[in-house]
Amino acid sequence: MTMRFDGRVAVVTGAGGGLGRRHALALAARGAKVMVNDLGAAVDGNGGASAAARAVVDEIRAAGGTALANGASVTDAAAVQAMIDETLAAWGRVDILVNNAGVLRDKSFAKMTLEDFRFVVDVHLMGAAYGSKAVWETMRQQNYGRIVMTTSSSGLYGNFGQANYGAAKMALVGLMQTLAIEGEKYGIRVNCLAPTAATRMTEELLPREMLDLLQPETVTPGLLALVAEDAPTRAILCAGAGSFERAHITLTPGIFVGKPADAAEQVAARFDEISDRHGETVPDSGHAQAVVETGKAQRRHPG
Repeated sequence: MTMRFDGRVAVVTGAGGGLGRRHALALAARGAKVMVNDLGAAVDGNGGASAAARAVVDEIRAAGGTALANGASVTDAAAVQAMIDETLAAWGRVDILVNNAGVLRDKSFAKMTLEDFRFVVDVHLMGAAYGSKAVWETMRQQNYGRIVMTTSSSGLYGNFGQANYGAAKMALVGLMQTLAIEGEKYGIRVNCLAPTAATRMTEELLPREMLDLLQPETVTPGLLALVAEDAPTRAILCAGAGSFERAHITLTPGIFVGKPADAAEQVAARFDEISDRHGETVPDSGHAQAVVETGKAQRRHPG
């Protein structure tokens, strides 16, 4: 059955080009009304013009779809709230939020300024938090919502020269985990998409032969699956070049050491045993770690 979004309203940030543009076009082609947000800034976040968002809206309308353009910076909480208010005034609801806007200010940590660190965190993490907060009550009241955070392999696994970007992207996983738990009883499903795509942000980082395969349109099917009616929740979906994988934050079975005087020495000596992934689990909440740990202690010292 063809996946459709008729009657649904989507907001896509950073949708003036690259992945965001592809996401917006695909949602509109499948029936969604789309608020296309883009500040129109350079890759490092400087400058800004709303022409890029308007151009995508023109594409959507030319194809028979419905869309509006918005040039708010995701770092401006009031402007983000105004964008959501505008969306609600136009179409009465918000069903889908794709937190896609991002910037790069790459340098080794030794050379990176704290200003550049904070700015990248503000765009990626706080931008997603502002957008999610702006739609949260609406989604709770309508008992339906789909939110996607755009994380990255740089956050999941690290990348040289991207301490700010990686920290922000991994923080989005933590935000997703908790919002998914809190939103579950309200029909709000929250996921992460970790794309690898040839965009303005990656064209200087990857060789041409890889960029030719990593077209943004090969990632968007994953985005659509994460915001569909039967979407999962609390998933980290990796996507690139037409391939899709799932990443997990796991917990190994580990060991019980207790409180002997040489506990630190035992941890160091048995670190390979602690790291053994056989039988690892994916906890359903942060509380689950405590349950596992106290359970081991209780089995060792029953009663």
